[in-house]
Amino acid sequence: MTPGGKLYDAIKDVAESNNMFANLKQLLDDARAKGIRVFILPHHRAHPDDYAGWDHVSPGHASAHRIQAFAAGTWGGQFSEVFGPKEGDVVVKEHWFYSGFANTDLDELLKQHGVDNIVCVGMIANACIESTARYGMELGYHVTLVRDATSAFSAEAMHVSHDVNAPMFAHAVLTTAEVLARLAA
Repeated sequence: MTPGGKLYDAIKDVAESNNMFANLKQLLDDARAKGIRVFILPHHRAHPDDYAGWDHVSPGHASAHRIQAFAAGTWGGQFSEVFGPKEGDVVVKEHWFYSGFANTDLDELLKQHGVDNIVCVGMIANACIESTARYGMELGYHVTLVRDATSAFSAEAMHVSHDVNAPMFAHAVLTTAEVLARLAA
């Protein structure tokens, strides 16, 4: 099953406008080739009864549940052949909402692998990526965001995430070319 609807189209449009897919692939390929550990943070795979009996379902939870954005067995609920885990990658426990740290083993896995610098890429810039980056900074990690290796529902959301919010928590906001140049140095 492939995604449909305005939300998916909006994310795809923003991703295509900044060449996110090619940039993300280039970053992953280069990191793996240099022996840099890649951590994959999957979103929880949705099921129809996920929020049954919950006392406080947030508007975001309700919206994601309504559209089954990451439904198990669908396009959004399985790993991409291009961007999914490869040999040597570390797959973190699924996160239920925004932060890749909250209720997962990400912090423990990063510490066990001696990681203190995190480079956040993927989707959604002003949701999962920003929340994970903020939490990472609070835990003491050096945080880098890659502005052209993320996407969001709109260009405005990308702007707010990278240019308005990021200066409060990110140590660097770079382009793919800038990250690759630093890795080559």
